[in-house]
Amino acid sequence: MDIRIEKTERAIRNAFLELRAAKPLEKITVKELCSLACINKSTFYSHYEDIYALSQMLESETITTVIKNISSQQESPFKDPDVFTRNLYMALVSNHSLINILFSGTEKSHLGDCLETELKRLIVEKYPQYETDPEKDIMLSFCIQGCFHAYLNNQKNDLDTLIHVSETIVRKLAPLYIEERREHK
Repeated sequence: MDIRIEKTERAIRNAFLELRAAKPLEKITVKELCSLACINKSTFYSHYEDIYALSQMLESETITTVIKNISSQQESPFKDPDVFTRNLYMALVSNHSLINILFSGTEKSHLGDCLETELKRLIVEKYPQYETDPEKDIMLSFCIQGCFHAYLNNQKNDLDTLIHVSETIVRKLAPLYIEERREHK
C-alpha cells in the first residue's frame, strides 16, 4: 500500500478513536473528524462511505482480532470448557481499550452478538455437526453471552476471580449437558 494512503488511513482511524472515546457515534461528524485528522472531506469519502462505515470496519477488525486471540488449537468448547472460557476472557482483556471505545454506550450489546456469531461460525467450521444441534447452539450462546456480560459488568473486579468463577460455572454446566444428551438418545 502507498505510504500516503497508509498515513491518511492511520490519521482517520486515530481521529475517529479520539472522537469516539469522547462522544457517542451518532454525535461524530465527518467535518470534525477531517479537521482532527488534517484531511479534506473528499479524502475521507474516498476511503469510507460515512462515519458508520468507518465504525463498522473498525468494529469488524476488533472482533476479528479478538477471535484470532482465542486459541485456534482449542478443542471442542464442550470437551474443555475451562480453556474456552479462559481464552475468551484473555482475548477480551487484550483488546480492552479498543473494545471500550468502539463498543461503548448503545454499542455494548452489539459486541456480544458479533462475538457469538463469529465464534459459532468458527466452531461450526471445525465441528459441522454442531450446526444442526439446538442444544449445542443454546449452550454456546449461554456460555459466550454469559461470559461476555460477566466481563462487561465486572471489569472493576479482580480478573482472576472473574475467570475462576466463570470457569467453575461453565465446568458445572458440562456434566448437566452430557447427562441431557444421554437421556435424549
